[in-house]
Amino acid sequence: MQKSILLFSIFVFSLFTSCGQNKKTDYVVTIKTEYGEMIAILYDETPKHKENFIKLAKEKFFDSTLFHRVIPEFMIQGGDPNSKKATPGQPLGTGGPGYTVDAEFVPQYFHHKGALSAARLGDGQNPQKASSGSQFYIVQGKVWKENELKIDQQKLGMGLQQMLAKPENKTLYDSIVKIYQAGDMKAYEACIIGLVPRIVKETGVPVIKEMSADRLNAYTTVGGAPHLDDQYTVFGKVIKGLEVVDKIAAVQRDRSDRPTQDVRMFITVEELPRKKIEKLYGYQYPEVKK
Repeated sequence: MQKSILLFSIFVFSLFTSCGQNKKTDYVVTIKTEYGEMIAILYDETPKHKENFIKLAKEKFFDSTLFHRVIPEFMIQGGDPNSKKATPGQPLGTGGPGYTVDAEFVPQYFHHKGALSAARLGDGQNPQKASSGSQFYIVQGKVWKENELKIDQQKLGMGLQQMLAKPENKTLYDSIVKIYQAGDMKAYEACIIGLVPRIVKETGVPVIKEMSADRLNAYTTVGGAPHLDDQYTVFGKVIKGLEVVDKIAAVQRDRSDRPTQDVRMFITVEELPRKKIEKLYGYQYPEVKK
């Protein structure tokens, strides 16, 4: 009897999971601010974050909270409940619903402009990289050069130092110093980049970083914040209203990166047919593999 119940439970769970993966509807998130509205979708592949965000939005948890941390060419952050009645200059960023959400890293989701991601405590206090229960950020970022993305700048400096320390490279060292002292930074950068193969060959320092074609294309066109990848959970994206992200990122802020004039948000969620979402916002859902 117990075995039959167990098998039936497994069948029901499998059926539920299968239906969930092929849902014909999805939730659209609307983040309203005085600068305009941002429309976002949440990824099915990060179910814990998706479910939690929808739950909080339905409970109006986010309403009247602030975008309390704003850094141009980086991101805008909010979701701290302590910000609802915060006084001017009050430190913010430690509030939440009293729990965290397990990290959900998905390789195809990264920190391009418009990525919706979960804030968290640093690795020292949070080695599991668990997300804040409510605080999130939206990436503004910047557009990057390809060599900035494919070359580890720290290791490049290390390898260059090791190579130029060799007596046989004294002439090369002098020529690099001469270019630098001339103040031609473009020529200096081109010179260093041109030395990368030689640095790798002579020192063995792994200067070149691996990056997928999708990430490389996104970061060199729309931009983003690549240094956050695989460190913070990306659980959604803004599909309309990126100009609002830019407007908020440009506001005047204090030394703690808090806007000097409060930027409040109100968040709603609406369940719509996926085909309607695609038609309204031009977002394309990935095809479900059968």
